Order: sequence, then C-alpha cells, then structure tokens
Amino acid sequence: MQRLAGAPISWGICEVPNWGLQLSVERVLTEMEELGLQATELGAAGWLPGGADEINKILSEHHLRAVAAFVPLVLHDAARLDQYLAVARDAAALLQAVGASRFVTCIVSDPDDWQRPSLTDDNWCNLYDGLGAVDEIAAEHGLTQVLHPHVDSLVEQADELQRVMEHTDVDVCLDTGHLEIGGVDPVRFAEEHAARVGLVHLKDVNVAVADRLRSGELSLMQAVQAGVFTPLGQGDIALDRVVTTLEAAGYDGWYVFEQDAALTDGEPPVGEGPIGDVRTSVQFLRTLVAGLQEHNGPR
Repeated sequence: MQRLAGAPISWGICEVPNWGLQLSVERVLTEMEELGLQATELGAAGWLPGGADEINKILSEHHLRAVAAFVPLVLHDAARLDQYLAVARDAAALLQAVGASRFVTCIVSDPDDWQRPSLTDDNWCNLYDGLGAVDEIAAEHGLTQVLHPHVDSLVEQADELQRVMEHTDVDVCLDTGHLEIGGVDPVRFAEEHAARVGLVHLKDVNVAVADRLRSGELSLMQAVQAGVFTPLGQGDIALDRVVTTLEAAGYDGWYVFEQDAALTDGEPPVGEGPIGDVRTSVQFLRTLVAGLQEHNGPR
C-alpha cells in the first residue's frame, strides 16, 4: 500500500474533450485522504490551480504527494513537433517542481480532438523520434517518461504498441484496462516486458462491454458509462497475476489505481458518487496486498 496512488480520473477528472463534470479539487483530494491514499497523479492539466508552489501546498494540506501526470502530446506530425516539445518541457518542469517521478505520455492526433488517422511510415518515424526527444526532456528534469497506450490515441492497438517496443526503448505505463481493450493481454505483457514497465495503472474491465467498444458500437465515453471499467476485483482482468508477475520480476514502482468515471448527471451528494467504487477498489487492493505479504513476507 506504500506504493499505491490514486488518480483524479476515478472521480471523472479527464483530459479527453467534453468528458463531463469536473469535480472540485477540494472534494476529490478530501475523499482521497479519507480513503487513506498518500499519493496521486495530478489529473488533467489546469485542474489543480496555480503553479508548483500552490499545487505543493494543496497536496500537502491533504497529506498527498505527486507521482505523475498524464500529458497528451502530438508527436507524429513534424510540423507540430516543436510546439509539443515545448508543452513537454513545461509539463516536465512542473512535475519536477512538485516532486513527481513519472512523465506519462499519451500520443494523440490533437489534444482537443482525439482521432485515429492512418499513419504513414514518416509519421511513425516522427513518433519514434518524438518519444526519444521527450525521453531526453524528462531525464533533464529527473523524470522517467512512460508511454501510455490508450483508447483513441495513436498507440492503442497491439500492433501499434509492438512497433513502439521494437523501434524505441521508452518505458511503458502498463495500464491493465487500456491494454486489454487494445488487444494486449496485460498478464502476458507483464511476463514478457517487465523490464520496460515504468508505471502501472490498475483497471478492471467488463470484457462484454469492452467488446462493444472495440466493435465501434460504443464510444469510450459511452463504454465508461456502461461500466466497461468496473471496481477492481469485479471485472475480467487477472489483476493479482499482473501484480505478482511484476513483483517477482523486481518491479518496485508505483501502482496507480484508476476506474475511469464520467459525470454527466450533475454533482453527486457528498459521500456518494465515485467514492463508492473507489472505496471498493481500495479494499480489494488491501486484500490483495495482505495475501502477497502472507505468501512472500512484506517488501
């Protein structure tokens, strides 16, 4: 539990355009603290107000530390690369100033309009070079870049992730949910690529709903509202095997639990809404950790 972090996306705070109601910082961080969390990702850019000093103050008031931030970047288009490397530098400077360790890159067609155009060979080469440039920026700020395969991003499907694995040495955010939806078995990925895992996002997935998303019947937002991401332990992902595989391979980084939520029916009363599912997930993880410690002894 010392390496468990929360994420504002579990409360509906999301970078995807038109995602729904964004709950207040005070409410989300208060609920994180009530659940015993000690660390968090930063959430969508601008959700936490002000610069590093104000963010540090807000997190400290809630006894939280910063772990990472999710940064959508355009890297496949040479004409826009300099613009988004500047975005990456600004994000890296902020992450360094708030004491985070991971820079989570999500490669998108445009931060304001996520599409999946067909990429040319030149686009792929630009993408590889862009990841290398962001690696350097992250390292200059004492951070490790991790690539986040994600639904509706340009690295979503198994073949797309495989290309990146073969042509770059970037670390990967093992997001159990988005890997599963993209056609990658998260357990097998942990078995085969543990050395490339720089961060873990723990999601559980209702595969029946995921199939409807994969087929195009549902958008990501619709799938989320239909329950594609269940509370941990209530879906079809072998989360225990992912964790035990990584731990056996020597992974000693953060586990960020996420259950993507989208609030489109107004703000739920205090004590209700996303916190209920988060509470269930935290309890599942406490039980999982207790079982690991009983079997292996505490790490």
